[in-house]
Amino acid sequence: MKKHLVMAVVPFLALGCGDDFKDENGDGIADGVREPDNVTVVTPATPKGTISGQVLTSDLKPLTEATVEVTIGSSPTPLSATTDAKGNFTFKDVPGGSQVLLTFSKSGYASLRATATIPGEAGNVPLNNANVSFGPVTLTRLDGSLRFLLVTPQGRPAANVRATLEANPAGNITLENNDVNLSIVSTVTVEATSDENGALVFQNIPNAQEMVRYTGSVTSRYRLWVSAVDANGDGVPESNGYVASYTASEVIAQGTTRTLHLLPSRPNTAALAIDGSNVGSLKSATNTEPLRNMVRPGEPIYLYFNQPVQPSSLLARMTDEYAKESLPVTVALGTGGYTATITPGNGVVQVGKEYNLDVRAVSAETGDLYSTVGFFFGGDANSVANVTIAEARYQETVRPPAAQNVDPGETVYINFSAALTPAPDLLSTQLVQVFFNMDLNGDRTVGNAFGEYGFSQGYALKMDEPKIPYVTRTGQPELPVFGISYSGYSTRYSFAYNTPLGAPSAYPSLLPSDVKLVVAFAKQAPLGINGSYQSIWGQPINADLAVNGAAIQAAPSTP
Repeated sequence: MKKHLVMAVVPFLALGCGDDFKDENGDGIADGVREPDNVTVVTPATPKGTISGQVLTSDLKPLTEATVEVTIGSSPTPLSATTDAKGNFTFKDVPGGSQVLLTFSKSGYASLRATATIPGEAGNVPLNNANVSFGPVTLTRLDGSLRFLLVTPQGRPAANVRATLEANPAGNITLENNDVNLSIVSTVTVEATSDENGALVFQNIPNAQEMVRYTGSVTSRYRLWVSAVDANGDGVPESNGYVASYTASEVIAQGTTRTLHLLPSRPNTAALAIDGSNVGSLKSATNTEPLRNMVRPGEPIYLYFNQPVQPSSLLARMTDEYAKESLPVTVALGTGGYTATITPGNGVVQVGKEYNLDVRAVSAETGDLYSTVGFFFGGDANSVANVTIAEARYQETVRPPAAQNVDPGETVYINFSAALTPAPDLLSTQLVQVFFNMDLNGDRTVGNAFGEYGFSQGYALKMDEPKIPYVTRTGQPELPVFGISYSGYSTRYSFAYNTPLGAPSAYPSLLPSDVKLVVAFAKQAPLGINGSYQSIWGQPINADLAVNGAAIQAAPSTP
């Protein structure tokens, strides 16, 4: 069949050009062939057409010498034209069906960008150079201004603050071919920086009256973005910035100058307070559990405030459990005043001991004064220490210093190596008892009289948590460095050494060096775990603890 086809075509060509194919005029058709007489009818090229339009001002007057650029598809080089006296422009040889980007601009006017698809019919053969009307396009004048006064959260001018203003829309466009793929960008974006008085001025923007006139009162809008404010340059903003939107109608009604009070970076209507700390009692009066108030020796106390604190306003004082004298600490603010560290002196904090803290600070935002008192315990929550008796001490009240003895009626203090607390439901009759491992009734036997180790009854040991220092003088007793509060735990317990009722004779005075005491925690075992004493680590104390010898606490003296 191929042979038949060739033989049928060759004679047809030979009729027009003899034995050889000739196309001297280069039109793609053999010479002598009258129909068809145009190769584009047989094989048409890419359809092409023109784009034309008109650029006007917002009051619909021709805008002459406006620049119009057309980017066709992904072409790296745009076509450029200038509007004539009537605001008209024309581009030729634009491929039909192509994506185009048109940019309209002129000094003193807003720029406008529009993307669209040129209809494929623009250059349909044989009608080359069919026109697509693009417009009219209206551009607004840039002869307006807006002025803002920026105020910091502290009520001072916000100087050197960057901001951006966007006016939208700043132009309008109509495609007469009703291209549904039309996309228009006609915003004006201006940046400015506030001066030392906090004045922020945006120049060369569309004025509100013109925007309302040709875009309407609802759609025409200014949008403002104010950057974060870091007035002291510490890297922590006092304000996170400001975002607002105004219609052109609002600007006309309220004027072109307005005051903006920047919000604090963490808006808070509450008073200055400690949001978080490794010493829970500073944060909340209910956070009194020792494990929430435990600080490792050498570790700082961390404070996190709900708002920034004024530099140099943070004060901290620290005492031991007796609050008699201040212990060395250093304080430092960080993170723009939101955080602070209180670092006790080297070797000050000891495991198991209780300490008091007095903290004072002033809010950098409101000027509010904050003051609180808390407590903490030395130790590591993950490293439990055994509790022992650190010392026994008595306060001499009966005899003169030349004849110091533990006499009936005097108070004996037992100081433990770590703070303890009785079980909350213990009755006064169930308190742990203290026994003398000594012969108190003079029968040369230990364990057969009240208060002797091995007897059923001893001296009830009560918690004697101090709120003031040891009293060593009368008239003007020592006052604490600052008022402290009870924690419910203490290293100090006490009992009164007395002769029991019904004893045949008074109990003897004891040499301090001869005193031998046993705190009978083992007797608490029948009460169960919940009836026992526990340490700051939450461990029950259920073994007897002993101490030999008693130190002397001097009797109060008149200053």
